[in-house]
Order: sequence, then C-alpha cells, then structure tokens
Amino acid sequence: MSGAASRRVGWMAFGLLLLLSAVMLSLAVGSRAIAPSVVWEALVHGGMSDDAQVVRSLRVPRTVIGVLVGLALAVAGTVLQGITRNPIAEPGILGISQGASLGVVCAIAFAGVHSLTGYVWYAFVGAGLAAVCIYAVASGGRGGASPVKLALAGAAMNAFLASLISAVLTTNARALDEFRFWDVGSISGRDASIAGQVWPFLLAGLLLVLAMARGLDALALGDDIARGLGRNVALLRATGALGATVLTGAAVAAAGPIAFTGLAVPHIARALVGPQHRWLLPMAALLGPVMLLLADVLGRVVVRPSEVPVAVMTALAGVPFLVALVRRKKVAAA
Repeated sequence: MSGAASRRVGWMAFGLLLLLSAVMLSLAVGSRAIAPSVVWEALVHGGMSDDAQVVRSLRVPRTVIGVLVGLALAVAGTVLQGITRNPIAEPGILGISQGASLGVVCAIAFAGVHSLTGYVWYAFVGAGLAAVCIYAVASGGRGGASPVKLALAGAAMNAFLASLISAVLTTNARALDEFRFWDVGSISGRDASIAGQVWPFLLAGLLLVLAMARGLDALALGDDIARGLGRNVALLRATGALGATVLTGAAVAAAGPIAFTGLAVPHIARALVGPQHRWLLPMAALLGPVMLLLADVLGRVVVRPSEVPVAVMTALAGVPFLVALVRRKKVAAA
C-alpha cells in the first residue's frame, strides 16, 4: 500500500473513531448527564431505571436520526460541489431544501397534515420538484446544464421558493405556528418511525452517488476532458443531482432544513483525504454525522436545561467557516 493510501486509510479510521465518540456523547450528554457505563448497560442489557428509559426511548432515536441526517447532508453537499464545480454549493444554497420546506408548508396549509411522519412524503416531493425545475432551467439554452448555470438556477429557485413559502405563511396563521417548529431544524423529539421511513431513500441515494464516484472525478477535470474520457457529462450531472436530491429530501424530511453541514464537511474531508471521490465520499459520510451530533450535544448544554436547535448551532459554526472559505478563495484567485 502506498504512503498516500495509508494516510487516507488512517484518516478514515480516525473519522470512524470520531463518529463512535460522537455517538457516545449524544447518548450520554443532555439535560441530565448519564455515565457511559450506564449507557452501555441500557443498550446491551436493558433495564428499567429512569436513565435506561431516557437512553432507549429518547436518545437512541435522536442519535440515529442525527447520524442519518448528517451523512445525507454531507454526501449531498459533496456531490453538488462536484457536479457544479462550485465550492459553496450545498442543498440549502441551491434551493433543494427550500423545495422540501414548500412541500411541508403545502402539507400543513392545504392537505391537513399535522405530524412529522406525514411531513416526510411532502418534503420528498417538494425537494424532487425543486431539483427538476432547477435542472430544467439550467439545461435551457446553449451549453446545457453547465456548472455556472446550475448554480445560478439554484440561487434563483431558492429565492423564488422562499417567497412562495412566505406568501402562504403570511396568509395562514395556523400554518405559520405549526411550520416554524419544523422549520427551525432539529433532531429533538423525533421517534424511531421517522428513521424507518427515510433510511431506504438514504440508502438508495448513497448507493447512487457512490457508483458514480469516478464520474465525479472526471467532471472535476472539466467537461471537455470528461467527454474525452468517454463520460456522458449530461447523464453524470443528472444522476448526481438525482442522488443529491434523494439524500437531501431524506434529511430535510426527518429533521427540517439544516444549513452548512453540506457546505463545510466536504471541504474538511477534501483536506484530509484529497479530491478523489472514492475516498472523499466515504470520509464525508463519516464526518457529517460527527459535525451534526457534536452540534446537537453542544446545543443541549449551552443553555441547560433548555436546548438550542441543531440548525442554529451548525449555522453559528458554519458562517465563520463560509467567511474564511470566501476569503481564502479570494486570496487564491488574486
């Protein structure tokens, strides 16, 4: 095994260790601290103590959903950055998350849906329709769905969908009251049935994007070189967009819109294992849940016994990261 491959394997092992540590923290830390030995006892041997009940009924579903959502957002962000060749591309910026939010608003305001398990399917439909519209707009005209056109179409669709959401909510006070609890972005209060509904979609999206890892490497070299290597550029972008949409729909349906995880994690993973997507995608899949779970744990303790939603914590960490990224790119381009 070469030195570069050994280094990548080492970082992957370190990422797995970080993920296991984040899972244990998520199970042990909260408004009431539970010792790791008690957590292990509750998971392996059961028990009827109050701590065991808290671990199994509240923290295990929350942690599982955190792992699924973090993985989905990180991998979706990695794929979107690959197909658009845009370092700040992520599901929230490109409008896919807003599509899911519009689906939930319509479910509340027009379909009489008032449960998290009911929101899931409407969020999927909204995310899918948004992605189709973005790709259709970007595909028009000369050159097809180029990276620049995809980014511009996503930004325009994001603004348009946000205005539609505001229009519905400002005319329906009941929908506003209900929607704002979902829109804040949180993994608190989710039960195991949510994870059961979204994991098949997450698995399908993950397999789809992993299968096109070498195609993403070809796209990174430029459209002309990718065509010279025998790749169908339009098909690669459509497949990547489909995979990212399925992953984003699963994540947003389960936890609401959570920004910056899909932006920051791909850059961290790329710095550790390099740009090859056969390493980059698995590394992002490990680091995404780490970031989300650590943000959730921090949100539980900063204003104890209350909680700060995980989307707020990821935004607090992500905004400085975005500013630093923009400054670094500006310097690099100068």
